[in-house]
Amino acid sequence: MPFTDSCTLCPRACGIDRTVKPGYCGMTDTVRIGRADLHLWEEPPISGTRGSGTIFFSGCSLRCVFCQNRVISHEGNGRALTAKELAERMLDLQSRGAHNLNLVTGTQFLPAILSALRAIRSELHIPVVWNTGGYETVEAIDALSEFVSVWLPDLKYASGDLAHRLSGARDYPEVALRAVKRMYEHAGAFVTDESGIAQRGVIVRHLILPGQRKDSCAVLDRLAKALPPEDIRLSLMWQYTPEFLPAPREDGDPYAPLRRRVTTFEYDSVRKHALSLGFTGYEQDRTAATKDYTPAFDLR
Repeated sequence: MPFTDSCTLCPRACGIDRTVKPGYCGMTDTVRIGRADLHLWEEPPISGTRGSGTIFFSGCSLRCVFCQNRVISHEGNGRALTAKELAERMLDLQSRGAHNLNLVTGTQFLPAILSALRAIRSELHIPVVWNTGGYETVEAIDALSEFVSVWLPDLKYASGDLAHRLSGARDYPEVALRAVKRMYEHAGAFVTDESGIAQRGVIVRHLILPGQRKDSCAVLDRLAKALPPEDIRLSLMWQYTPEFLPAPREDGDPYAPLRRRVTTFEYDSVRKHALSLGFTGYEQDRTAATKDYTPAFDLR
């Protein structure tokens, strides 16, 4: 899956020659990362006790208006790496005791990531986690399935209008649900080792947004119809925080409804609906709703 003069790595299919200029994701074909380190703030079967070997890639094909990783996803900050250097970072994280290799928002660099994983195939002995906003092509998932055993996608919206307003992707609900179904086809039912660390399967994340509990419930309804709830894990997230929204404009504030945190009522309503559908998984409490949960993108 090499870069061509017409990039189609993500569902945007922006058609830009990224060897010459940035695509919609904001990146050229040169890999950039914002952080590579052991990460303890993921779900328990991902972070465990020693941490997840997490590589945060710069750029993003969604670029949601509320993104907590804005400094790398929107602004493109990060350190440039070759595929060989990327492979070395992967092995370094393994040598430091990481439970897994956690690749965050990497679709825009898929050719280099696949090259790095192939180069270290015989040396990498921990599960590979694909940590994604869910906006993926089936072709990208199929290419990754050779290496990825744990899939960690978001499922953000049921409403195309909401997806368009907040992520500029009206087709997100259909595209992301199709992607999650494909991940499950490759991974099967969720499996952990004797220590509770994920070895295979799908953990679907859903971030509850202020004023959107009905859309959240609709997301869960769609997911329950698409996949057996008992075979996957649901991570219901309370960590939305308005600090990362664009500043209000002089002519108005299109994001005014989002300038608050999620209430206990909203979170509990969605949580109860998830339980009624048969989902099990992971919860957050309201202390997660702070920018302190955003890693320091200090290029370590």
